[in-house]
Amino acid sequence: MVAVTVVVKVGGARAVDPEGALADVATLSKAGEDVVVVHGGSTKVDDTLERMGIEPEYVETPSGVVGRFTDEETMEVFEMVFGHLNTRLVAGLQSQGVDAVGLNGVDGKLLYGPRKSAVRVVEDGKKKIRRGDHSGTIEQVNAELLESLLADGYTPVAGPPMAGEDDGEVIAVNTDADRSAAAIAGTLEATLVLLTDVEGVYEDPDDPETLIERVETPEDWSTLEDAAEGFMGRKIMAVEEALAGGTPEAVIADANAEAPITSALDGAGTHVHASALESDTDDSAEERQ
Repeated sequence: MVAVTVVVKVGGARAVDPEGALADVATLSKAGEDVVVVHGGSTKVDDTLERMGIEPEYVETPSGVVGRFTDEETMEVFEMVFGHLNTRLVAGLQSQGVDAVGLNGVDGKLLYGPRKSAVRVVEDGKKKIRRGDHSGTIEQVNAELLESLLADGYTPVAGPPMAGEDDGEVIAVNTDADRSAAAIAGTLEATLVLLTDVEGVYEDPDDPETLIERVETPEDWSTLEDAAEGFMGRKIMAVEEALAGGTPEAVIADANAEAPITSALDGAGTHVHASALESDTDDSAEERQ
């Protein structure tokens, strides 16, 4: 197995400027470190949908996690936007002297699992089943594909959609970018760095002075889960999946910091260690969707 230093997920929020992360990937790559880049892009999907006169739809799961509902029309926009973003990131890395290769989860079945056409949601305080969703649950990561690219000197740049199996056919379906990065990091046993538009997880979401810096015990983990609200809840779900899958450490950090990946690896942000998860934890992320 190629020793991957880090799997870094570059967020797609409006406030995130990816240039610093790309420059940092170049620095790490030129120093001989292997890095896998995963990108988001939900904000761009929303912007494109709105320009087309389509209202983006988000739903809340019974556990309080907010996620996109992806109908067929939204899925077509999703594929278009993520392909465009992937190409731009690859070009940005190439400009930095990094021999980057763009992939999505369908390529080589990089990310593969069953399609979920029905999702559990909460609407008006009531639990309901919504059908017609085009999303999937990642069950397999093609680590051999990534390791082959890395061994040949390439830097993979990956993102959704994933390869979803539906009645024996493989189709492109939506999957969360944070959880995609988590699945890859867990499989490669690499450190996971989730870059976003805040410095990390705040115990009081409205007060940056309450940054949770280290999460090492089950008690720390409970505090972290209690602090995660809205979209941060999905990042914590991704962190849990990564640690359970083999990642020794996951970091949520500021994408706009100077040298954001290096600074995260050096201690900035919220660091979550595998020791924070109890070995007998029964609650899987799948159960909480």
